[in-house]
Amino acid sequence: MSDDLSIELSWERGETELRPEGYSNAHVLTFGPGHVLSGDAAPGWGGDPANTNPEQAFAASLSSCHMMTFLALSAKAGWPVARYDDRAVAYLGKNAKGRMSVTRIELNPSVAFDEGFVIDETGMATMHDRAHRYCFIANTLSESVEIAVTARRPGGGQ
Repeated sequence: MSDDLSIELSWERGETELRPEGYSNAHVLTFGPGHVLSGDAAPGWGGDPANTNPEQAFAASLSSCHMMTFLALSAKAGWPVARYDDRAVAYLGKNAKGRMSVTRIELNPSVAFDEGFVIDETGMATMHDRAHRYCFIANTLSESVEIAVTARRPGGGQ
């Protein structure tokens, strides 16, 4: 199973020398056969905004894990989820040890159900809380994760 959870990373110096602030962090990440992603530092740290940075990838992994856990729990509960969208945001700052880290990740899931299915805000918040508690990635984190829930009506309305 460990191979199923692996990635390959490749970086090669393009400059004559490796000097502070004189090299590119751009690299290639390969997830399984043929799925290649261009990685780099965050734009605030000199990276190319066209590439994925580790902080985005971290937020994406949490968002993806939360969604899959939410869907599994919803299926068990008989909730007819029709669509799930999220906008995950990672925030950088200093942690309790005074080191730079992702200090908070905010998930903003928006869930649409089949026509006729209605769930109140409390039920939705409870399901997202359960999804957060059972998500493997969330259980790996020691920093803050915030979930701002949005329930949508069929057809995309609020």
